[in-house]
Amino acid sequence: MKHTRFVWLAAFAVGLAISLGASAQRAPVQSRPGEWATYGGDLKSTRYSPLDQIDRTNFSKLEVAWRFKTDALGPRPEFNFQSTPLMVGGVLYTTGGTRRAVVALDAATGEMLWMHSLNEGKRGESAPRQLSGRGLAYWTDGRESRILYVTPGYQMVALDARTGRPIPRFGRNGIVDLKLNNDQDMDPVTGEIGLHAAPVISGDVIVIGAAHLPGGAPRRTDNDNGYIRGFDVRTGKRLWIFHTIPRPGEPGIETWEDGSAATAGNAGVWAQMSIDEDLGLVYLPVELPTGDYYGGHRPGDTLYGESIVAVELKTGKRRWHYQLVHHGIWDSDIPCAPILVDLVVDGRPVKALAQPTKQGWVYVLDRATGRPVWPIEERAVEASTIPGEKSSPTQPFVTRPPAFARQGVAIDDLIDFTPALRAEAVKIVSRYKIGPLFTPPVVSRWEGPLATLMMPSTTGGANWQGGSLDPETNTLYIYSSDQISDLGLVEPARDRSDMRYVRGTASNPAAPPGDSSASAAAAEAAPAITVQGLPLVKPPYATITAIDLNKGELRWQIAHGETPDNIRNHPALKGLTIPRTGRIGRIGTLATKTLLVAGEAGFFTTPNGQRGAMLRAYDKASGQEVGSVFMPAPQTGSPMTYMLNGRQYLVVSISGGTYSGELVAFSLPQDARAPAPVR
Repeated sequence: MKHTRFVWLAAFAVGLAISLGASAQRAPVQSRPGEWATYGGDLKSTRYSPLDQIDRTNFSKLEVAWRFKTDALGPRPEFNFQSTPLMVGGVLYTTGGTRRAVVALDAATGEMLWMHSLNEGKRGESAPRQLSGRGLAYWTDGRESRILYVTPGYQMVALDARTGRPIPRFGRNGIVDLKLNNDQDMDPVTGEIGLHAAPVISGDVIVIGAAHLPGGAPRRTDNDNGYIRGFDVRTGKRLWIFHTIPRPGEPGIETWEDGSAATAGNAGVWAQMSIDEDLGLVYLPVELPTGDYYGGHRPGDTLYGESIVAVELKTGKRRWHYQLVHHGIWDSDIPCAPILVDLVVDGRPVKALAQPTKQGWVYVLDRATGRPVWPIEERAVEASTIPGEKSSPTQPFVTRPPAFARQGVAIDDLIDFTPALRAEAVKIVSRYKIGPLFTPPVVSRWEGPLATLMMPSTTGGANWQGGSLDPETNTLYIYSSDQISDLGLVEPARDRSDMRYVRGTASNPAAPPGDSSASAAAAEAAPAITVQGLPLVKPPYATITAIDLNKGELRWQIAHGETPDNIRNHPALKGLTIPRTGRIGRIGTLATKTLLVAGEAGFFTTPNGQRGAMLRAYDKASGQEVGSVFMPAPQTGSPMTYMLNGRQYLVVSISGGTYSGELVAFSLPQDARAPAPVR
């Protein structure tokens, strides 16, 4: 049984007015200085704040101002809490918990003001994108203000930002069923479509993306389509729809051979989107069609898979597109929001778009036209040998800026702490196919090759957390991971998938028979792609890179994250000095007037025996670490910051291992705070 639940606390009506003052009683027409009113900090997705009370001289003095545990926001605790909160008018809004509840908190104390939760029953339980998601959206016209979010079961909910009550005149009692009016037939309970990302809003238009299950072993080739839609923020009425897989007569249909557009699926936008309000364009980072590693069922370049598409905000009409990967077979989904930046290139102003990617490039395009700012060259790549596959003979190669992650796998990339470890790594790799970026997957065979080794891995490089931009210097900061994925394909059992091939590893013929598809836990005795439990490749394993976007050059790169315990304490490395390696994860950065801030992924043990992670601050110009504070668990949601009552706060979502989801707000003690500047 489905039901809506909300809690409206009396403290909101009385205590909030006392503690936060009159500013909380009226909705601002636009975001005021010191607030964080959209997921990416602004509609350009810069993840930047001009606040400067917290700086290099005092970062290490930060103390916990308040914390909010999310355990009660669902039937069980959540251990992968990814939300980035918003702060408007002294109130902090966030999703949280395994039910994806929405809560409003007093931004000064963390006290809960109201909570809204929708129990979707079987629909929520079968959703492809569950848990708390990555956030929500705020809208105001100066008279009323609303919170909008998408539930796990793919329903859009509009709430009164003051009370948490659903807006009766929006959709049906505050809810729009996103599985309806979607230009396709879809089961309302089991339809494989959902969303982790936050809605994006400009003016009176809400834009909603679409996400699916991971595509390594799809159940069927004709999966649900990830169309993108615009809705009226006041009524919930659908305003437009963009078919990411073109229909007959639409531009791009010619890139689908053998009529395959009619039988393909996916091609959603599971990442965040960005909006240029002056140009009236919303930028869609589109994933690839079904499936992620085999495209024999969808011959052709298959627009708009793995493309940035600019559509008109008010109509959804395509203005331009740029395809980053043709006929993708490497799961190179565009994972994060394009970052909009006004560049000066060789003395010429350029309204640009910078798109970080899994493959370790930043594609820089003119955001009005889609033309590359620097050359992107079509170069020949190795052809696939998979039966039925027709891979693209060329792929786009970015010439500037340089890659921020290692691309492709070669012997020189392998672990080299000791000659013995290198020799063991070489022996392991001999069973696989290696090569440069865009080396195609192979049919997995026990006698070899077991798979193609790919770096960056299928999760990047960059992933959903994206990057942050300092608009004063046009420097882009991006976290990335350097690790390997193995891309082998096998024929699935017919009751598991109608795909010809899915991701998996061949089984040992001497072992008991079993399904070798990806969902069958790969091979029974295949060698792990580690060396005595150590990563196959040499460090750094995770980095932060600063890129000068005016020049298209790398400014600096550092390892981010203390060396993991299993490496520091490994017996094969006893007596060796191992420099900081970085720790693999999905980490978002925050740029402020004074600092670059990022928490660590994964746990490690500090010198005093505490187990947790650090929130670190870096000098933006050099990458030098200038401060850190301890967190009891890793960062799992991107940090944000705001100013309230003369006090700057840093807030980050943490979780992982056995530590359940929690928001932690840091601020300076009174004696370490500089007076707030008059703005």
